[in-house]
Amino acid sequence: MSIDLKLNLLRQMYRIRTVEQTIADRYPQGKMRCPTHLSVGQEAVPAAVSTCLKPTDFAVSTHRGHAHYLAKGGDLKAMIAEIYGKATGCSKGKGGSMHLIDPQAGFMGTSAIVGNSIPIGVGLALSAQLKGTDQVSCVFLGDGAVEEGVFYESVNFAVLRNLPVLFLCENNLYSVYSPLSVRQPKGRQISTMVSALGARVATGDGNQAMECHDLIQMAVSSLRSGEGPWFLEFSTYRWLEHCGHGFDNHLGYRSPEEFEAWKKRDPILMLEIALLEQRPELATVVETMKQSIQQEVLDAFVSAEQAPFPSQEEAYLGVYAD
Repeated sequence: MSIDLKLNLLRQMYRIRTVEQTIADRYPQGKMRCPTHLSVGQEAVPAAVSTCLKPTDFAVSTHRGHAHYLAKGGDLKAMIAEIYGKATGCSKGKGGSMHLIDPQAGFMGTSAIVGNSIPIGVGLALSAQLKGTDQVSCVFLGDGAVEEGVFYESVNFAVLRNLPVLFLCENNLYSVYSPLSVRQPKGRQISTMVSALGARVATGDGNQAMECHDLIQMAVSSLRSGEGPWFLEFSTYRWLEHCGHGFDNHLGYRSPEEFEAWKKRDPILMLEIALLEQRPELATVVETMKQSIQQEVLDAFVSAEQAPFPSQEEAYLGVYAD
């Protein structure tokens, strides 16, 4: 893998982390009035996706979708403004954190309902097939979504129609506070279960950005060749609480030992160490990159705070098609 690609992955991960950490730091100010689900610790998978998809490709995501929106090229200022409920937001201040969209970047929406965006992503893949384009559709989902009936219907239809859709599962072990052990039979591997539906499957370490890139690039190349849908399952871990800006380890649903073990496998730190061991002279480049990202994120928050709220009349616009 080229040094440029490693730098790009590191940049994407650090940018996502900086945005989400800034949201967490500022959330207690009470200006972001919507619920927010952060993915600190899970940056490797979306960063890898950003290096594999084209702007013309599609992506849909979940309630935990900030990283996916940014990775697909969504407008940062519009996303932060949306979380602040401002008129300049990507959903005009009506959707908040869980309803992000940027059609110009091919990011076709997120949903607060678990599994709700999965059939939308499959429909986008069908549109690409019908139009004869080389577009692929990436459906981000968590391990909890495979317990929704619509997931099986969508995979079945995608396999039946040989659609160019990538089901990308970030398995962070928990659905809210419930571990896999109380939701799935002992010993079951999600990807193995999905393979029985006819999709091609692979598993990977969701904290190793380079491994994520290689698997996603392989699957995307296969999709563009018309070889049918893929399901990739990446093991990863969220650091912060299910919903909110803080930590929730005091609730007792996960052990301190488990949390610390995963935190030591910080995807950003692991890639940065590996990169600088290979090319120590890049330390200055990395530091400059970090400073540039920090300024970009600061500018986005300043812009959001200065932006106007939508007028009351806006509440009635865009609700139904004319």
